[in-house]
Amino acid sequence: MWVALAAGAVACSSADYTPKPKGYNRIDLPSQTYQQLQEAHPYTFEYSQHAKIRPDSSGIAQPHWINIIYPSLGANVQLTYKALGNDPKKLNDLVEDARKLTAKHQIKAYAIEEAEIKIPTGDVAAVFELEGEVPSQFQFYVTDSTENFLRGALYFRTATQNDSLAPVIEFVKKDIIHLLNTLEWKEM
Repeated sequence: MWVALAAGAVACSSADYTPKPKGYNRIDLPSQTYQQLQEAHPYTFEYSQHAKIRPDSSGIAQPHWINIIYPSLGANVQLTYKALGNDPKKLNDLVEDARKLTAKHQIKAYAIEEAEIKIPTGDVAAVFELEGEVPSQFQFYVTDSTENFLRGALYFRTATQNDSLAPVIEFVKKDIIHLLNTLEWKEM
């Protein structure tokens, strides 16, 4: 009997141990419901009811620059606006700047996918999806090519790896696409 117990103990202790894979925290996402932007800007759109609009308080902020902040998700969509004044050179410069700002992430990004989407106003928005451990996973710009230029970038205020943020990134991306599809330019 002792021989059987000893053999059983040796068999149990010599078994191969396989660690469990690394897990991520469960993230409960809110429903995707929207409200109309009420502030006086040369643009309007619908944004998440779970987000707050705050003026950009950075030292370089200009009029009509705002942040869409998701307090419960630690996410922030920075929006910068420029009036074009029917200046093709200014439009070209802003498009080039938007592309350069996205390209700065190439150091850490292992992929940058660019796509164009036609929004209901007839304007075309350029969207950039960045993969890898980058500070901004989704960026875009949209313009009517004569009077208005709006650029946006998604950021998270966390050191959490993007793999664990994937559901939140997808959630906010859907909100950004909704923003673009409800965007309207206003006369100021």
